[in-house]
Amino acid sequence: MKTAVIIGSGNVATCFAKAFVKKGVSIDAVYSRNLNHAKQLADKVGGIAINNFNKLPINADLYLIAVSDNAIENVSTQLKVNGLVLHTSGFTAMATLKNNKRYGVFYGLQTFNKNSKTDLDNVPFLIEASSLEDEKILKHFALSISENVQVANTDQRQALHVAAVFANNFSNHLFAIAKQLLEQHQLSFDLLKPIILQTAQNAVTHNPIDVQTGPVVRNDTATISAHLEVLKQYPEYRQIYELLSKSIRELHVNSTKNN
Repeated sequence: MKTAVIIGSGNVATCFAKAFVKKGVSIDAVYSRNLNHAKQLADKVGGIAINNFNKLPINADLYLIAVSDNAIENVSTQLKVNGLVLHTSGFTAMATLKNNKRYGVFYGLQTFNKNSKTDLDNVPFLIEASSLEDEKILKHFALSISENVQVANTDQRQALHVAAVFANNFSNHLFAIAKQLLEQHQLSFDLLKPIILQTAQNAVTHNPIDVQTGPVVRNDTATISAHLEVLKQYPEYRQIYELLSKSIRELHVNSTKNN
């Protein structure tokens, strides 16, 4: 891959475009509906800034669609290009791009922010292509970006995407709840940071089921009842506590049976 066109100007588009340039890929153009946004990214990575699909270069090696999932199909249908068209979505089917001659998926499993430095060397990339030839080309290119590349079909990527929501989005929401509970009792969230880091370390070095702790695992019904009493004034948080406790109990019991 020597040349690329970036379609989008948000977090993923910016992080990937910067990574491409770092690996020697020349950016021919940056497209965005907002021309100023396209110019802002083009100023950083090169290429012309455009907001009209009719002005896209048609012979770049790679066309990266880095837009919201619900816009991918609409963007794809407007492309009339000869290169390999890729979207960056974890959940959108590759077939969404089937109107193109060559197409595939280039999904990086990470939280991206265009204003912070993201090292892609160890970011898992899940790739897929419409032909074996393009799969080989894409895999070779992906390995120049990251050491962690795997071919995965749509079903596999979708399962991974859901799992990532549990591991990332939901866990972060629970951190936010914990912070609110502490602040309402004049305590600092800093108190939880060591246990959060230790929990994450345990999860990546062990089977998470094996290192699960807490009153549910200990069958400490007295503590659970006391917790629910504290949460009476927070009915939504109490409901989450009860649902998660039930899930932990069932998963722990099933795990014990299997072992």
